[in-house]
Amino acid sequence: MLIAVLSGFGFSLAAIWIARIGRLRGWLFALLPLILTLYFLSFTPAIIAGEVITASYTWVPSLDVQLAFNLDGLSWLFALLVSSIGTFIFIYAGAYMADEPLVGRFYAYILIFMASMLGLVLADNLITLFIFWELTSFSSYLLIGFNHKDDAARKAALQALLITSGGGLALMAGLILLGLAGNSFEISTLVAGGGVAEHPLYVPILLLILTGAFTKSAQVPFHFWLPGAMTAPSPVSAYLHSATMVKAGIYLLARLTPVLGGTDLWHLLLPAVGGLTMLVGAYLSLRQVDLKRILAYSTISSLGSLVFLLGLDTPLAAQAAIVYLVAHSMYKGALFLIAGIIEHETGTRDVTALGGLARIMPAVTLAAGFASLSMAGIPPFFGFVSKELLYETTLGLQDTAVLFTTLAVIVNMIMVAAAVLVFVRPFTGAIVETPQTPHAVPLGLWLGPLALGTGGLAAGLLLSQVGSTFIAPAVSAILAEPIEVNLALWHGINPMLILSIVTVLGGLVVYRYRHVYERISSRLDTSERWGPAQWYERGLDAVLMLGQLQTRILQHGYLRVYLLTINLVVISLVGITLVTRYDFAGQLPSTDLHFHEAVTAVIIAVAMIYVLFARSRLAAVVALGVVGYGIALIFVFFGAPDLAMTQFAIETLTVILMVLILYRLPSFANFSSRGQRTRDAVVALSVGALITTLVLISTTIVQPSLLTPFFAENSVTEAQGRNIVNVIIVDFRGLDTMGEITVLSIAALGVYTLLRLRTPSQRKVDLTAAVETGEIAEKGKSEEAEGVQ
Repeated sequence: MLIAVLSGFGFSLAAIWIARIGRLRGWLFALLPLILTLYFLSFTPAIIAGEVITASYTWVPSLDVQLAFNLDGLSWLFALLVSSIGTFIFIYAGAYMADEPLVGRFYAYILIFMASMLGLVLADNLITLFIFWELTSFSSYLLIGFNHKDDAARKAALQALLITSGGGLALMAGLILLGLAGNSFEISTLVAGGGVAEHPLYVPILLLILTGAFTKSAQVPFHFWLPGAMTAPSPVSAYLHSATMVKAGIYLLARLTPVLGGTDLWHLLLPAVGGLTMLVGAYLSLRQVDLKRILAYSTISSLGSLVFLLGLDTPLAAQAAIVYLVAHSMYKGALFLIAGIIEHETGTRDVTALGGLARIMPAVTLAAGFASLSMAGIPPFFGFVSKELLYETTLGLQDTAVLFTTLAVIVNMIMVAAAVLVFVRPFTGAIVETPQTPHAVPLGLWLGPLALGTGGLAAGLLLSQVGSTFIAPAVSAILAEPIEVNLALWHGINPMLILSIVTVLGGLVVYRYRHVYERISSRLDTSERWGPAQWYERGLDAVLMLGQLQTRILQHGYLRVYLLTINLVVISLVGITLVTRYDFAGQLPSTDLHFHEAVTAVIIAVAMIYVLFARSRLAAVVALGVVGYGIALIFVFFGAPDLAMTQFAIETLTVILMVLILYRLPSFANFSSRGQRTRDAVVALSVGALITTLVLISTTIVQPSLLTPFFAENSVTEAQGRNIVNVIIVDFRGLDTMGEITVLSIAALGVYTLLRLRTPSQRKVDLTAAVETGEIAEKGKSEEAEGVQ
């Protein structure tokens, strides 16, 4: 299972070279998700029998983080959706992006996403789940912004990243609290433990986790990032924004239902947010003319329906949610792919500028017909079953049956109208002239949509097998108990069937009078001025303004102000703490100062004072050398000859280098006033007094050293060195030393580059001098001048 998850990451490393194969690249890339699909299908008998397949690898034992995977009915179903739909997406992308020069990069990104999504749905450890969760956000950012030269794509990618990553931070906090509250970070252990509803931290845990799930699954008020992400290539929209990534939040809620569900807060928040999202998404979908934006807003509505159903927390609601999820993944994935085909062939996605494509694209038209019928909930398609289960669920409620059923009917009417719109306008009627002349669609483009559309029909015709094989294990995993699922197309004349008929007829009426709908809604809609998208823009502008302000105040480039600010903060915080909390009476150690030590200290102090008043750089360097040599003498007095030798060598080298360099610089000049120097002197003396006090206090604290005996015992046996200080530097802390050397080397390269830097005016002066001396010809001068310019 670990190989199955990590294979996508490994394959992505070779994506750039595989993409050079040519037109068959899509079929070759599709082999990996196809193999993964067959691998997960091999577990079908075990999953139907109720078995759970686990695999665990120690990852970060100090933090109790296991790379643990759990394949039960729910994760198995999601893994199949990710891998099987991915197979068709990879084939489709090969034809859709046949002339894209960066197609190898695209496949690398989407392979990373597929692997991340598989890791997310299979993870049995909360920390592992979170890491894969964030990897899906990161890879989604790369895919949405794939057309990086397009300003709209870059903006949409950033928007999606900020919103989903912000929710990811909340999710991280919630998952950590959940692990602490449940005494385990293993999801299976938390499920077996019966949940944390009685824990004092339940409310913050639930709110934080819901924030992460709602941002990922585009729930109101975080929904606006999803339509913006439609700037991504159509394979991305079909894979991420209809079938997989936006379902990650749904998966998380379903997975944690046994742990967090069953409370009044759960039953309040999820139906409320999901119901509002259902309505808002449906309402906005019918106001669009861009095919992908119609599908995006209808996807938001469907995601709201899933959250709504999970919030009801009943066996029938869980069954309806899984059926709806599978049906939506198939028909919406197909429709997004079809929208990409239309744009690819005609050069537009505007439904008002399309028509008559059925004569040119028969296979695509068939696929679009199947997918639209399933979306509209027409029997015998699987979408019809999901709609009837939704109605059966709402009608079975006690206090809110009328309210929630009415909401479901209104939303589904609009969804029917949207389904009719995305099929009728592009494919029926007379052929409309488009920016590009459409032609026959290649197999790689229409295969995926037709397979997904036909899948919705096949699932509706094989309900008994689909229910027992795919739906029942997933529902059982959500409810943490075995559930029998019996699906059927015909239950006789019942309220659900009547509501379905009313929904279809009402949807046709809404489509017929869509212009009235648009006119009324445009007058009432204030989302363009006061919607969450506008608040996001204002918030982002405020953050940038704050960043500019703090840069001007705190990061203006003046080192002296940086030092002054840091020292004042240290004095304030540490000094106040010492004065208010430390009893100095009898605490400071007595001094046992010898004459030679006192003389050395006085010499160091005098030399330091001289540095401050020196008028010559050379004199200041010499005085600093005296300070360094004085410190070396202190090392000798206290039994550290090796440190003293090092200090002598460094001071000698430093003095020589500084003398060679600094004598070239001009004399000192006063850049600060007397008042500024007085202020700096007070701050400097205060810092010195504070550090001196801290050092004296630290000498009174006697604690046994764990490092001293360790280094003494292991320096010879482990590092083959008798000089313990050297062994620490080059062996026990060798990485630290290497890092310091690296930093110094980079700094030296930077200094060298600055010294070698020549401005254009200096280059012109050098060029003129070279011409005058005959080093280069006049022709070379003009060419060089162009280069300078």
